[in-house]
Amino acid sequence: MEIRKRRRRRMRIWTVAVLVLVGVGVACGVVFLSKTGVFQKPGEVYYDESLSSEQVAILDGIFTDDVNLKSDVYISVINRTERPQLAEGEYIYNISVPVTDFYDARTDSSEFDEVDMISVEDLDFTKKLLSIDGEYYLDTFDKGAYYQVIKFDSDRFAEEIAPLVDAIFAKSWPDKSSVLTMAQTGVTALSRGMNTKLGSVGGDTTYFAEYVKDYLAEFDLTHTSNEASFTDAATGDNICSDPRFINTLTAIGLDIVELTGNHNQDCGNTAALDTIDIYEQNNIKTVGGGRNATEAAISLEIDEKDTSITMLAYNQSTGGATYGNEPGANQYYEDVATADIAAAKARGDFVIVDVQYYECSGYDSTTEDTTCDYADSAAGDQVGFFQHLVDLGADVVVGTSAHQPQTFELYGDGAIYYGLGNLFFDQIWWPGTTRSLILEHYFYNGKLLQTRVTPTVYDNNMQTKLMDTEGAEWFIGRLVKARP
Repeated sequence: MEIRKRRRRRMRIWTVAVLVLVGVGVACGVVFLSKTGVFQKPGEVYYDESLSSEQVAILDGIFTDDVNLKSDVYISVINRTERPQLAEGEYIYNISVPVTDFYDARTDSSEFDEVDMISVEDLDFTKKLLSIDGEYYLDTFDKGAYYQVIKFDSDRFAEEIAPLVDAIFAKSWPDKSSVLTMAQTGVTALSRGMNTKLGSVGGDTTYFAEYVKDYLAEFDLTHTSNEASFTDAATGDNICSDPRFINTLTAIGLDIVELTGNHNQDCGNTAALDTIDIYEQNNIKTVGGGRNATEAAISLEIDEKDTSITMLAYNQSTGGATYGNEPGANQYYEDVATADIAAAKARGDFVIVDVQYYECSGYDSTTEDTTCDYADSAAGDQVGFFQHLVDLGADVVVGTSAHQPQTFELYGDGAIYYGLGNLFFDQIWWPGTTRSLILEHYFYNGKLLQTRVTPTVYDNNMQTKLMDTEGAEWFIGRLVKARP
């Protein structure tokens, strides 16, 4: 009897053991098949042929043998001609833009075999950015470039892939909120014949800016050098401005007015002082002139969108400067300018220096006269003087006295634009004085990405317009030929 009991006990133990083993086996099979638990099949990383060798090398450094994924991930690259709306797992890997030589007169990249495609990260003011089919990348940010998107396709992207790739691929790219745009324009003198014309257009001061006001107002900062003070004594014969012309300036979105001109005192000190008050009332900042010599010498410091700029503006031997308590322009002194530029550079600022230089008057004909295209035209050593300012540390030097545009060049570590011409004036008698250049600066994180040169022209109606593409390329090419 005892023997039977033992046998039964042994049979029960073996039966339980077998059942346990079967149960464990079934459980392990379920775990394995469901890809969960310790017997999980690891996720694989698949590279599409669209990836470059550079991208594969980066990815190999991320997805090493030590990385254990629970789901497969498929990685590919997509190219777009417009900025895409990114979905989960997508990052902009690169933005390529067309560029050419700084002195190239072209504005559009219709012939891609003659331009270079570079990353926006490598763009700077020494290269000339071109449009693509009329779309300029720094104006739109969603066109005018080629956008390369790297895509990670995984069922577990948020949990597994994002922590591995975010730090490398989630880059910040230039956009409207981060790029500081600034338009610098030339001589403005809303006076003389424009006072007369104002009467014939029913006092509509926006008439003169009708074709450029929306364009200029789009910039974060818009500058001009206004040489005419506001006064009720303005007539068709003097360089004084009807007070209603302040509306022309606000229509173009004017933020900065330069007062280095030699005509701001033509209608007396009272008018000059009242004009400064009007600018302040309209939140327009002044530079290069003021109520007295001390105020006139104050630099304009700009700190917007992670970019710091110092604007300095001087009057060099054209009259109109203040030397004491009277209003006028900021007279140039070598030691002061040297110290001003050095102080701005010590702050880490980008430095723009504007100069009211000796004027070139080689436009006394009704035909095209290229005399003033050359910066040394009967006006002293303009080239040497402007280059010296770059040697002192200026990043961009701009001539704001020329009544017709002059040449421009890269020099040292900076750029020089010798004369911008007339944005608004009544000089309709000579072809040269009806034109001007708008310098369109684009800053990103303190760096000047680009200065686009956009020519303008006005006709007998004194209405300023942007030149068409053909005219702009012809005129820029002409100025380039005159560079030092």
